[in-house]
Amino acid sequence: MPSTITAGGRRLPPIIRATAITLTLCWSPFGWSATLPADLKWESNNTDPVYADPAAKRGGTFRTFMTSFPLTLRKYGPDSNGGFAGYVRESNLPLLSTHPVTDNPMPMLASEWAFGADHKTLYFRINPKARWSDGQPVTADDWLFTLKMMRSKEINDPWYNNYYSTQISGITKFDDHTLAITSGTEKSRQDLLESLPISPEPSHAIKLTANWVKEYNWKVLPVTGPYQLDQVKKGKSVTFKRIENWWGDDERYFQHRFNPARIEIKVLRDLNIAWQHFLRGDLDSFPLVMPNWWHDKTKTSEFEKGYIARIWFYNQTPQSPMGLYLNTADPLLKDLNVRLGIQHALNLDKMLTTLLRGDYQRLNSYGSGQGEFTNSELKARPFDPKLARQYFAKAGFNKAGPQGILQNDKGQSLTLAITYTTAEHAQRLTLLREEAKKAGLNLELNLMDASSGFKSMLEKKHQSAWMAWSGGRYPAYWEFFHKVNANKPQTNNIMNIDDEAITALVEQYDKEFDFAKKAALSRQVQQRLYELASFVPAYQVPYTREGAWRWIKLPKVPATPKSELLYWPLGGDNSGYSYGGLLWIDEELKSETRAAIKSGKRFPADPIIDTTYRQP
Repeated sequence: MPSTITAGGRRLPPIIRATAITLTLCWSPFGWSATLPADLKWESNNTDPVYADPAAKRGGTFRTFMTSFPLTLRKYGPDSNGGFAGYVRESNLPLLSTHPVTDNPMPMLASEWAFGADHKTLYFRINPKARWSDGQPVTADDWLFTLKMMRSKEINDPWYNNYYSTQISGITKFDDHTLAITSGTEKSRQDLLESLPISPEPSHAIKLTANWVKEYNWKVLPVTGPYQLDQVKKGKSVTFKRIENWWGDDERYFQHRFNPARIEIKVLRDLNIAWQHFLRGDLDSFPLVMPNWWHDKTKTSEFEKGYIARIWFYNQTPQSPMGLYLNTADPLLKDLNVRLGIQHALNLDKMLTTLLRGDYQRLNSYGSGQGEFTNSELKARPFDPKLARQYFAKAGFNKAGPQGILQNDKGQSLTLAITYTTAEHAQRLTLLREEAKKAGLNLELNLMDASSGFKSMLEKKHQSAWMAWSGGRYPAYWEFFHKVNANKPQTNNIMNIDDEAITALVEQYDKEFDFAKKAALSRQVQQRLYELASFVPAYQVPYTREGAWRWIKLPKVPATPKSELLYWPLGGDNSGYSYGGLLWIDEELKSETRAAIKSGKRFPADPIIDTTYRQP
C-alpha cells in the first residue's frame, strides 16, 4: 500500500510553514505559492537508450485475464490493495521513474528535477504537455491536493495517512508547473529519487466527503497515463481504452509503447479454464512460470505447430519474499517455539526438487536481489522433523494424538491453517502437509478467491498466509514490520509483528542518510526477522516464462532487465511493471496464423530462451 496529501484552508498550511525556502506567498485554490530558490541545478535525461521497438504497430485489442473481480476501483481505502491495483495504479504516471538499463532518473510527468541543499527536498518541473485523460492540464495543484487527500480520514486508509504525514513533510507550489516535495527526514539522493516523485490525483475530479469510500468505489477517474478505464462488467471483465492523441506519444521513453487500442481483462477464476480460453485463441498470452505449465501443459498442437510462442526471459528484478507468513497475534503462533518448529517442519527443498523440477531456487531470507541490502549470511532453516518436535515440545506439544499429530496437555492438536489464493499451489502445499506430519504438525489448507483471500489477510483473519509481496529496488520495511501497523485491519503488517527491536531498526532505516549504513540496517532488520521466525522463506524465480500467440510481438530483446513480465501492457507506476507496454498486435500475422490453423501449416516451434540479462 503506498500514499500522499494537500494544503488547504486559508491559514498558512503546515507544509509551507515548515519550508525555510519560502520567501513570498500567493494564494491558489489548493494552497500557497512560494518563491523558487535561485541556485538550483536543474537536471534532465533525454539521452538514455530507448527500449521499445520502432517497428511496433498501433491498434487491436490485447486480451488477458485475472482470477477474481476487483472489490473496488479505488486505489486507496478498504479492499484497494488487491491484484487489480496494479492496473489502476499504472494508469497514472509518477513524476520520475528509473531507467531500467542505466538506473538513471527517467522523466515521466516531470521533465526536469533538482535537489535541494537540505538533503530532503526534490524540485520538479512538470512537463507542460501533461494532460489528464479528460483534457485538463496536470498542475502543481494536483500534488497539493494529493497530499491533502492522502492525509485525510475520508479515504479510510491508515497506511497512506501515516506515510504521507511522516515520510513526506510537505509539498510546495511555485507556479502551475513547478513544485517541491520534501521528505520527513534527510535522505541520500538515491532515497529521495525512490520515495518522492509520487503520482498525483486529479484535484478537479475528486471531492472528499465523509462518504468518499462508498461514493468512489466504482467511479472512473481521469488518468495521466495512456489508458483509461472504459467498461466494467461486474464479475465478468474490465476493459481499458487507449486515449486518442495521448499527450505522451512523442516523449522519448513513451515512443512506440502502449500500442493496443484496448486492453480487455476477463475474469476467469480457474487457471485451467483460463488455459482452455488461451488455447482457443480467446486470450493472447499466458504465464508459464510454474514448471508443470512450461514443461507439460505446453505439449499441445498449438505449441508444437508454432502457433503459440514460448519465451523464457532472465531478468534482474528484486526477488519477492515468497513464503509462509505467520500471524504472530494468533494464540498458537504467539509462542516463538511453535514458530521455530514450523520453520523446521516444512520440507521446502523436497517441494523444489520434485514438484518444481529444480526450476526455482530456495529463498534464504526476506527477499533477495537487492545487493548489499540483502542479508546473504542468512540461510533458510532446513527440514528437520526431530528438531521441529523439540521446539514443539518446549511449547507444550509433546503427546502423540490421532494420525501422529502432536497435542498438548489440554488436548489441543498442533494444527496450522494456511490461507492461499492460487489453486495451482495446492499440490505444493499438499506435499508440505504430508511431510509436516513427520514432525507432528497438521496443515489445514484453505484456498480462497484472490480478492477475498487478500482481504482476509489485510483484516488479519488468517492464521498463516502463503503469498508474496512485490519487491522494489530497495526493501521497504515500515509497512510490513513496524508495530504501529500491527493488530489493526487494512495494513500490510499481516504477520502482526509487534516487536520493539525491529521497530527501532525500521525507524533508523527510514531515517538513515548514508546509503552504506542504510544497507547495514537492512541486513539487521532481516536478521531480527529471522530471529522472530515469523516468515518461512520459500523460493525465488530470477526469470519470467510466458506464452503468447505469434501475432503478439515484442522487441528483439523482449524486455528490460527490470521487467517482471513480458506481456504487461501498461507502464505508469514506479515499479518493475513500469517497463512494460512494449508489446504490439500484428493483425497480418493473426490472419496468417488463423489460416494456418485451418490448413495445418506449421511454424518454427522451439522456445526462445533469452539470457541477455542473466546473472551468474
